[in-house]
Amino acid sequence: MTKAHTHPGLMRSYPQALPALLAVSALLLTACGAAPGAGSGPSPSGGADSAGTSTSAAAGQAKESLAPSPRLVLTHDAGITVLDAKTLKPVGDTPLAGFNRLSPAGDGRHVLVATGDSFRVYDAGVWTEAHGDHGHSYAAAPRLTDRAFSATKAGHVVNHAGKTALFNDGSGKVEVLDPAALTDGLKTGLPATSTYTAPDAHHGVAITLEDGKLLVTLGNEESRNGLALLSAPAGDGGQGRTELLRNEECPGVHGEAVAGKETVVVGCEDGMLVYRGGAFTKVASPDPYGRMGNQAGSPASPVILGDYKVDRNAELERPTRISLVNTDTGTLQQVDLGTSYSFRSLGRGPGGEALVLGTDGALHVIDPTTGEVTAAISVVGAWTEPDAWQDPRPTLFVQGSTAYVTEPAASRIHAVDLKSGKIISSTDLDHVPNELTGVTG
Repeated sequence: MTKAHTHPGLMRSYPQALPALLAVSALLLTACGAAPGAGSGPSPSGGADSAGTSTSAAAGQAKESLAPSPRLVLTHDAGITVLDAKTLKPVGDTPLAGFNRLSPAGDGRHVLVATGDSFRVYDAGVWTEAHGDHGHSYAAAPRLTDRAFSATKAGHVVNHAGKTALFNDGSGKVEVLDPAALTDGLKTGLPATSTYTAPDAHHGVAITLEDGKLLVTLGNEESRNGLALLSAPAGDGGQGRTELLRNEECPGVHGEAVAGKETVVVGCEDGMLVYRGGAFTKVASPDPYGRMGNQAGSPASPVILGDYKVDRNAELERPTRISLVNTDTGTLQQVDLGTSYSFRSLGRGPGGEALVLGTDGALHVIDPTTGEVTAAISVVGAWTEPDAWQDPRPTLFVQGSTAYVTEPAASRIHAVDLKSGKIISSTDLDHVPNELTGVTG
């Protein structure tokens, strides 16, 4: 992931002149107006609250910082809140109507907000800027920029191989961009994208590969059944792609994850489809219907963590088993946790540990190779998955060696140190949290 640029000289010492310089820096920062990334440009077409570009004055003040600081971004029924990932203190609150989905943009600074008819660019405020020759660094106020990628039905956002792919469910259009361009040139407009449009619109996903090729789901509004490999972009403007390979043996294809360096998987209703090194393979479920539609991968492990559902006719199945698919060996093992979980319960630790947030309120830590549950860390109260998938439920997000867990019933968020297995901080929130993601700075 591309890091936000930090100016040199940040560790210089400042003797007696420091207070005066700080005062001047504050004035200079105010005079700068908008943070990098600001600028005029087309407004998104509908879907977003017209007041969405504002940030609360109480939390929206820039603070001096010697380096970019990781931040958490969460949604609620009134908009978006940003927290300092280290202290869990609020640093910004932006109103935005409607149900909004969050995905890291891939540059360590921005988040893409799927509002339905657009992917809006949200600046989490971790940029740094030197003022004069004293090299001070600042953390900016988070804000919803006026930049947006239009979409008829904004869907999945996937970061991989230094590229970010946006999938438009309403048209089948895929846009691939370099996320570094969001930081480097957002104030002059949206970054250039290479595009591809699937033959039929569907709820899909696209993943870029290290060599520039693109994996994209196959389907239409009625059904989805596989994955295609497309060539790197070519032709006029670098837009043209040619289909190289396809596999249509993945009914109900959904989700995506990457194991190790570049083994890509998608879930099927009867197993998991694996792409590696120019070939597709299938890991079959032991049941005729064994759906693994949600997955979590890790660069530190060849094993993919997935959910596992067996009731085709259930309106909402609450499984207690999870799946562990070893992409090296092509084998699948299941672990019964004795508690159910939701699609927002899956994560991976820094060493590849499989993490599952159960409805028993515990964060279950699993050895992905052996399937052994090595720890169960009590974090929140027992909960029940709501019937509507858009409704708030405890959500897991992992950044580094810290697992963040929301607790909507208490309007709280907790930080768990995965090394010690202990809750290291908790805080009350002003709103009931829903989606949760973060940026590294």
